[in-house]
Amino acid sequence: MINFNRLFYIGILLFSVAFLFIGNRIASQNMFEPEFEPMPVYSAVVIEITERDEEQLDFGWGYYVTSLRIFFDAQITSGELLDEIVHAEFHEISMMELPLKEVEEGDKVLLIYHEHIGTFFFMDYVRINYIWILGGIFFVLIVIFGRKKGFNSIIALGFVCMAIFVVFIPAILSGMNIYIMAAIICAYSIVATLLIVIGPNKKATSAMLGCLGGVVFAGILMMSMDSIMHLTGLVDSEARSLLNIPLENSINIRAIIFAGVIIGSTGAIMDVAMSISSSLWELRQADIASDFRSLFRSGIEIGKDILGTMLNTLILAYIGSSLSVILLLTANATSFVDLFNREMIIVEFLRALVGSFGMFLTIPLTAAICGWLYMRNEHKERYTH
Repeated sequence: MINFNRLFYIGILLFSVAFLFIGNRIASQNMFEPEFEPMPVYSAVVIEITERDEEQLDFGWGYYVTSLRIFFDAQITSGELLDEIVHAEFHEISMMELPLKEVEEGDKVLLIYHEHIGTFFFMDYVRINYIWILGGIFFVLIVIFGRKKGFNSIIALGFVCMAIFVVFIPAILSGMNIYIMAAIICAYSIVATLLIVIGPNKKATSAMLGCLGGVVFAGILMMSMDSIMHLTGLVDSEARSLLNIPLENSINIRAIIFAGVIIGSTGAIMDVAMSISSSLWELRQADIASDFRSLFRSGIEIGKDILGTMLNTLILAYIGSSLSVILLLTANATSFVDLFNREMIIVEFLRALVGSFGMFLTIPLTAAICGWLYMRNEHKERYTH
């Protein structure tokens, strides 16, 4: 006997692979390529410190900095120079109040090679290895706790991340319409995640429709506020640097803000929709709610509890990620009026509020869809999943 759920699972995985492959081919057609070939970067291990030179530069009035140069030998651990021993230089200038992390024997570092100078220079410390270890432990715990759904959650997360990096980012660097691409990526993320994790059933369908409705509303609201508030998108130096990329159609910085808000909100909105859908399904299966009105009312009550914590999650996440910017602007602001009218601050408020509005609409929408779907043909499907 053919297992429909298994075939559907394989089908959605194949669809995701095709989406990534075809999407990347289309998005990368006119992708920006640097005019000059970037300098090669190698990972290496410091094997010996050969020289250390430290000098304090006094600029007067108690202001001075430390210039530190360290010469060392390192063994290359990647690339075409694998296992070769090279001589490299660490150079750092810092204020005295900030302690420097000097390179030491055994440190794993990144070296950049300046071909014209013929010298390797310290670029940064290798940190990704620790992320891989921490991520591996997290994934193992997810699989142990969530079993099959935990494993599927990891698969779905992988596809969503790849969709952003192999489709969305190349599309922007190819000069494609950012608004359309952001909508495609959000829709794919919602559909792929819920169908891979939950499967083709009423819970997933209800959450999917409720989430799509919330994201669409958030998108419309964001575009409206963008127009009303006359945003420029030039909120930081990185945004200004994007304008210097020599594309045939320059990058729309305002669209970047829109995409960041919508993509950032999708995860929280999806969480709210799935929580309500799953909770109402269990209520229906337990025969606690027997008609549309009772299911809808239960969904609203559940949504009220979810909304309070999810709002905190969304707003605190945005504030936390922008804490350095907020501190800098606060320290240099002349008044609260000056501070809270800076575009950097306004954009952060918009990120949190637009996502919150999306979640707010998702609650009644998902509850209504659940009430309608769960009660259809209930005498036939009451105990099916």
